[in-house]
Amino acid sequence: MATLHSAPRFTQIDGLKGTLSGALGEHLLEAHEEHGELLLTVKRDSIEDALRILRDDHAYQQLMEIAGVDYPSRAERFEVVYMLLSLTTNSRIIVKCSASEDTPVPTVTTLWPNAGWLEREVFDLYGVLFAGNTDLRRILTDYGFEGHPFRKDFPLTGYQELRYSEDEKRVVYEPVELAQDLRQFDFMSPWEGADYVLPGDEKAATPPVADVKTTEKPADTGAGKKADEKAADTVSKGAPAEEDGGKDAAAPEPTEDRPARAKRQGKTSDTAEATEPKKASAKKKPAAKKAPVKRKPAAKKKDDK
Repeated sequence: MATLHSAPRFTQIDGLKGTLSGALGEHLLEAHEEHGELLLTVKRDSIEDALRILRDDHAYQQLMEIAGVDYPSRAERFEVVYMLLSLTTNSRIIVKCSASEDTPVPTVTTLWPNAGWLEREVFDLYGVLFAGNTDLRRILTDYGFEGHPFRKDFPLTGYQELRYSEDEKRVVYEPVELAQDLRQFDFMSPWEGADYVLPGDEKAATPPVADVKTTEKPADTGAGKKADEKAADTVSKGAPAEEDGGKDAAAPEPTEDRPARAKRQGKTSDTAEATEPKKASAKKKPAAKKAPVKRKPAAKKKDDK
């Protein structure tokens, strides 16, 4: 049996920008559509009032997430992003405001209780303060942690390392010591033009040659009809190895006079045993036991009777 829901299957974003912009009025700084979603930038001091209007008057019942973004080059380097969901219209919108390290953002725990945990996360990772949050403590990093890990100027390795000490039988904090520094990447494509000289590019700055050497006629290069005729000749033609090394050449005479050797005695198959080194003598086999010799009884003397 099919189940029918009051919420539409697809979000209708057409006309939403004008409706919400008119509802927020002076609280709104900018509204634009991007990636199929509506982004609303409001004043920092008006964030609580703006979100209350969206919740009560336009049915954005749920606060799904609060995130932070760091832009170190801006005067107010942080952006706090609120993501809202309307179960009634199946619509999602993004509301954001800017802040700096010493300008607190009003808390929205008065609108959504789960905002307390989300604001603690942004405070822990970025250092953004939320005025009115009665429990603004770190939530992800450990006790005694220094700095805020998601800031762009935070070192990749941090300041301290945490380990368990076998000597002290407890967890200890120690300054980070690296045998080799981490490599820094600028992520710039060399085809787009880098600010530094890539290996091999220093040759491109070499001034051009004033007098260019050209070969206007074949005689300058050694090419021509004569060179083509000699190209088929063998390079080693006329060498002694080619002239004296023919197949029909007679074998050279011996350089020494040696008397004729006597004919070898025996078979040629015995040659291997004669030339191989003697093997290590094996253990002697025990000699076979000889059978006892039977002796004849001695002859009796005449006096023995």
